[in-house]
Amino acid sequence: MKTVAYYNGTIGTIDELTVPVKDRAVYFGDGIYDVAVAEQYHPFTLDDHINRFFCGIKQLKLPFTMTKDEFRALILELLQKMDAPGNAMIYWQASRGTDDRHHTFPAEGINANLLVMIKPFNMANELKHINIITTPETRYSYCNIKTINLVPNVLASQKAAEAGCEEAVFHKDGLVSECSHSNIHILKNGMLQTAPLSPAILPGITRMHLLQLAHQNSIPVNETAFTLEQLMDADEVLTTSSTALVRVVDSVDGIPVGGKDPETLMTLYHAYMNMYADCIK
Repeated sequence: MKTVAYYNGTIGTIDELTVPVKDRAVYFGDGIYDVAVAEQYHPFTLDDHINRFFCGIKQLKLPFTMTKDEFRALILELLQKMDAPGNAMIYWQASRGTDDRHHTFPAEGINANLLVMIKPFNMANELKHINIITTPETRYSYCNIKTINLVPNVLASQKAAEAGCEEAVFHKDGLVSECSHSNIHILKNGMLQTAPLSPAILPGITRMHLLQLAHQNSIPVNETAFTLEQLMDADEVLTTSSTALVRVVDSVDGIPVGGKDPETLMTLYHAYMNMYADCIK
């Protein structure tokens, strides 16, 4: 199949499957999601994504019945149904089940719904330069959980697109948190700085590995929120995400930034791409 979809045991193409209107994802966005990529049928950092997914399940108290091993086996089984070469984006979400619309949780015995979609996707194999804009932080207090309530992110992404940019970076009270669909970091005087883990940012998988690789390459790491002024004055500005890996920012709100520490930037980028290549062998 060119695309593969799964919903509560039914398998077909993405265009064939449907979701019940009483799925709580439809009218409440009451669920969580995650995204991973694969090359030649080999998922990249899949276990990290599954661990984050199950952490969200626990935090939102979703009645999800699969174990991690069962869920991982399902993803690998579905991936094998893709037409060769199996380069794909894997999206999955779990909602709180199918029930009449009421704000309280459904009665016991109603299990979570699981949706999986897999479609062709080729990862960029070179460092991409992007432009971004800033936008005030107007989101909810659960940014650290990948819930499917993403309207503020959608609006910020559209604002960036209309400005001819690829990303929008959120800020509140002068401090930068993250972008609409990626984490953001700066390099200054040879140090990698990024916002600390908290309910204000997503614990990005690529973020996690970037910090690990920085330590391995003797690049100091400072997990402290930085200001808009520090963003504009940074030696380099980076974004990270599971589908774009590492990108370098050339401008913020139309003002050029970065370009002052290409050596440290490329050390991190090559380290990440080497890890990526090793994982998909």
